[in-house]
Amino acid sequence: MLEKGVRFNVIGERRDFPEALQAKFAEVMRRTAKNKDLVLNLALSYSGRKEILNAVVTLIEDVKKGLIKKIDERVFKKHLYTGAMPDPDLLIRTSGEMRLSNFLLWQMAYTEIYVTDTFWPDFRGDQYVAALREFGQRERRFGRVKED
Repeated sequence: MLEKGVRFNVIGERRDFPEALQAKFAEVMRRTAKNKDLVLNLALSYSGRKEILNAVVTLIEDVKKGLIKKIDERVFKKHLYTGAMPDPDLLIRTSGEMRLSNFLLWQMAYTEIYVTDTFWPDFRGDQYVAALREFGQRERRFGRVKED
């Protein structure tokens, strides 16, 4: 990962894992923290609702400590597991499922969704390219209505 410029990040409840594994996660994240070419987010013991709840709890603590005066979307986003990363542009949903499955609920507000009936283990490069092509044809409106 170091030579490829990949930054490794674990999102979710790392405390649910053995201490030795938590330490390994922390070590790899520290060693790759300055890499900027790609970000690999590994979602383990992850819940979008729990992420939002944790963000609210830490915001309340920071307000009580006097660290935050005003809460807006930017401040809230910083308290999410993915706070330092941009929101996803595209979600590729495999197995034909038409739901978010409690995944990145805040971050998916303006994400484009591509659904394929292919199951994840069978998803290949040509299907990835097809998803990217379709995504490239879409008009990104970020919540605005379509203008005629």
